[in-house]
Amino acid sequence: MFDFAVFGSLFLTLFVIMDPPGITPIFLALTSGRPAKVQRRMAWQAAAVAFGVITVFGICGQQILDYLHITTPALMIAGGLLLLLIALDLLTGKSEEPTQTKDVNVALVPLGMPLLAGPGAIVSVILAVQHADSVGAQVSVWAAIAAMHVVLWLVMRYSLLIIRVIKDGGVVLVTRLAGMMLSALAVQQIINGITQVIEAR
Repeated sequence: MFDFAVFGSLFLTLFVIMDPPGITPIFLALTSGRPAKVQRRMAWQAAAVAFGVITVFGICGQQILDYLHITTPALMIAGGLLLLLIALDLLTGKSEEPTQTKDVNVALVPLGMPLLAGPGAIVSVILAVQHADSVGAQVSVWAAIAAMHVVLWLVMRYSLLIIRVIKDGGVVLVTRLAGMMLSALAVQQIINGITQVIEAR
């Protein structure tokens, strides 16, 4: 049978980690200057890429990490460094010029991964799949993962309405805000990774 406790627990965990409300300004900053049709497609692509990555790691994530001899702290630090590079671009204004990035699909990197399908979400899903010891629990886990990505898509899809209200000046402000938030998130992720390395010794 469907396990609502497992579903609710994983859904809330992923909601806190993936943070749909927090991803809104970052999505707006990274997709600003592009046609509305392209932005809507990027919202769908980002959610789809994140779901694909989470699915792969949910099915065989532990085996992948073990085969490559990658520890969870290493994954967290690497993801934090990548996010920090993106955050610096947003803070310095490089992302304001769409001509520089018009051929780059930000829905894949950094939106799909590591912003949405980051180390925290990946590890949470790996553990949830491992602990689901019945068919009902497994169905509940994958239902929570699917539901979370539907929420992410809806949030990004309809956040585009905000651009029409705040105009160009607001987009610049949102870009700076997103850069500051993302840099703090990246540093915290690096700190968490280093802390885990120290505690493991």
